[in-house]
Amino acid sequence: MCTPRLLVLSNGHGEDLIALRLIEALRHQAPDLEVRVLPLVGMGQAYAGAEAAGELQRVGPRQPLPSGGFSNQSLRGLLNDLAAGLPLLSWRQWRIVRRWGRQGLPILAVGDLLPLLLAWAGGGPYGFLGTPKSDHTWATPPPPGWGRSPLADGYHRAKGSEWDPWEWALMGHRRCQLVAVRDRLTAWGLRRHGVQALAPGNPMMDGFTAPGPLPAWLQGRRRLLLLPGSRLPEALGNLRGLLAALPSASATQPISVLLACSSRPSDAELAAPLAAAGFTPAAAPPGSGASALWRRGPLELLVGPGRFAAWAPLAELGLATAGTATEQLVGLGVPALSLPGPGPQFKAGFARRQSRLLGGAVQPCRDSGELQRRLIALLNDDGERVRLGRIGRRRMGPAGGSARLAALILERLLPG
Repeated sequence: MCTPRLLVLSNGHGEDLIALRLIEALRHQAPDLEVRVLPLVGMGQAYAGAEAAGELQRVGPRQPLPSGGFSNQSLRGLLNDLAAGLPLLSWRQWRIVRRWGRQGLPILAVGDLLPLLLAWAGGGPYGFLGTPKSDHTWATPPPPGWGRSPLADGYHRAKGSEWDPWEWALMGHRRCQLVAVRDRLTAWGLRRHGVQALAPGNPMMDGFTAPGPLPAWLQGRRRLLLLPGSRLPEALGNLRGLLAALPSASATQPISVLLACSSRPSDAELAAPLAAAGFTPAAAPPGSGASALWRRGPLELLVGPGRFAAWAPLAELGLATAGTATEQLVGLGVPALSLPGPGPQFKAGFARRQSRLLGGAVQPCRDSGELQRRLIALLNDDGERVRLGRIGRRRMGPAGGSARLAALILERLLPG
């Protein structure tokens, strides 16, 4: 019997993480499955650990782009990506997908139109996990004071779906064996257009453990989770705005700020903005898992590369300029405040859309001053934090989606 093989396409850091969670569930249910992944945006660093462990193999060219994969949000970003070699990169990726599809081997696309289009162009069977779009985005009012988008909302309302007609066509193609989306409302909207979409659960909420007693190093302290994002240099610019919103040194209540990051920004890259914000280095507390500790009066800021999954359930409130990680945080019942910057990713439009997607469980702020005022108000209002946390849990759904999706992929894309 031939070893089953699957090619996974993903187009961004958040999509890489979702695909990785799904691959882990697939390998648990089918240990002999051979998985190859083609990261379409960036270096696909999220896959590095699993690749080193022999769980998968990265294929294809990898090249960081100036826009960080968000060229669809601005003409300048698109032009910069084109100048940096995007056409050649896409052509080389298409050739790999085409060779795979010509063998009749299955492809799983994770993300939005780009991986879906490539999977279709491969010529073989494919499935699609649509991660970024939800009908909650246009069906939910925008946050107060952030304006309306009547043309865009009217367009989606007229379609009855945030997905577009050309995407319906690709999802409804005879070679598309599986379409899964993030929630039932979105699946219902697609089914109205003949796409047999399913909502088996959100893989983003898998991999977290239920919080136990607070560890000793957090006892008696308020707990904020800081999520500046991972794309440089944007993450460092956003971090400066978030640091400016932290309570002043005259605050009497001790606060632990948990700065969860990936391998970037590194400790060295964080040193300058932290020092500029008035923090000084100190020894990290035992058992925290932090790589560094910085102090400013009653504030202590712990830097934790790779600590997001461990620290997120411990937080009371998030300060965020991230995408997927922010959604995961509010899905755990931890509300968040966001602060849009110049981009290319976390701009005002992105922040407004994220707030609508999550039902207001993440609230955008205009500047660091507003963020600080709302931060203090939410820390002092347990009932409001609980209310927003419930909304976040409902919008993101419970854990277990990866296992259910893996079973569907094995049944429909990898029969026998």
